[in-house]
Amino acid sequence: MANGGGDRGDRGGGGDRGGGGFGGRRRFLFRRRKYCKFCESKAGWIDHKDLKTLQGYVPERAKILPRRISGTCAPHQRMLMQAIKRARMIALVPFTSD
Repeated sequence: MANGGGDRGDRGGGGDRGGGGFGGRRRFLFRRRKYCKFCESKAGWIDHKDLKTLQGYVPERAKILPRRISGTCAPHQRMLMQAIKRARMIALVPFTSD
């Protein structure tokens, strides 16, 4: 309490706006909940030869999309990474973009 701001530290005061600078528009923003497409289709494993599926998780910069963006669950993300790496080793998916 020595800094006079209570136990909030250096974050400052904080109004009743809800943070983020959205103001009153915040309640109108609707973000769809991410879900695992592999869990929904009850996929037992992810095939490294299924290029149509794999290319959806490898953008043009040839990096594997993380879970927080793709929405896959942890076990399926591990299988997805393994399938992409296997497809790269047999030259079905590129390592880098041109």
